[in-house]
Amino acid sequence: MYPFEWSHPVTKDSSMVKPLKRIAVTGAGGQIAYSLLFRLASGELLGKDQPIALHLIEIPEMVEALKGIVMELEDCADPLLREIRIGSDPYELFGGVHYAFLIGATPRGSGMERKDLLLENGVKFVEQGKALGEVASRDVLVLVVGNPCNTNCWIATKHAKGLSPRQFFAMTRLDQNRAKSLLAKKAGVGIQEISNVIVWGNHSALQMPDFLHAKIRGKPATEVITDRAWLEQKFVPEVEQRGAVVIAARGRSSAGSAAHAAIEAMQSLIFPTPAGSLISMAILSDGNPYGIAQDLIFSFPCISRGNGQVEIVPGLELDSFLREKLSLVEKELIEERGLVSHLNLQIREKHGRGPLSDHKRSPRYGT
Repeated sequence: MYPFEWSHPVTKDSSMVKPLKRIAVTGAGGQIAYSLLFRLASGELLGKDQPIALHLIEIPEMVEALKGIVMELEDCADPLLREIRIGSDPYELFGGVHYAFLIGATPRGSGMERKDLLLENGVKFVEQGKALGEVASRDVLVLVVGNPCNTNCWIATKHAKGLSPRQFFAMTRLDQNRAKSLLAKKAGVGIQEISNVIVWGNHSALQMPDFLHAKIRGKPATEVITDRAWLEQKFVPEVEQRGAVVIAARGRSSAGSAAHAAIEAMQSLIFPTPAGSLISMAILSDGNPYGIAQDLIFSFPCISRGNGQVEIVPGLELDSFLREKLSLVEKELIEERGLVSHLNLQIREKHGRGPLSDHKRSPRYGT
């Protein structure tokens, strides 16, 4: 019977142990999660003194395979990993979680239209949003990785009753890392010399990696890389298309780099941003200082105060090239939001009274 549970004995000196933190991962049998889970178990996310429990969620037909991953996690003998729970019911597996990585999503298949993809994933993220709203910790931080992550995140926020939409974030950190790497390569410097690289908008082919405000060795990137044509016509498209190029080269989508970015993105939520630095984070657009439409999950230049308190950095100057790109990606997200709204009736018809509308909160988990 699921969820399957495994527990590690707690050390006898409990006075030296921090309270357990619970981390949920959806799509836990997939390749991104496989690259992520062992790093979580080792303490990379929260530190080497923080015991954790892993809640691993998959579709029913994949749950049996998760037992093999549990065995591998056991075989690593990481002392911080105190519990593992696996299953397919988010109302069970999201119970009491403090951090959630929503990785599982239906990929776009051959001949699948965007509306079909949004319908398939809309069902999942309606369900997950409801479950998080009912049974997760009230201070849970949610990072959506599964694509289309911005709109999937938006869907979840609309159904997570009892949680603030500002507890939900979509990941553009992988795009930020890709942009940093390309700038470093072009400038012939180490990655550590690149700072304040921002990706605006959507995690899609219309995203805008911002070279105007990036810095190389503390100088504006445009002063170090003076070839504006390369920045506009080579750098921007290469970042936008990097995911497709990876798929073409290896036959699969990014996994290790996506897991790496997910850890960094969640750490950016948990811990304060270093002074003088910026991060990319897709957050609720309400009240933003750049004139972007309200009620979108849109990636902005941000800083984190820690514990999920993320603020948009105001006052960055936007030239005509950047403004035009932001307009296009804003339009794309508005269109996706509109498609989802029109698909709500189809989702209701597919699931009767609505996805998991008859679920009750599990008595095993509080808030």
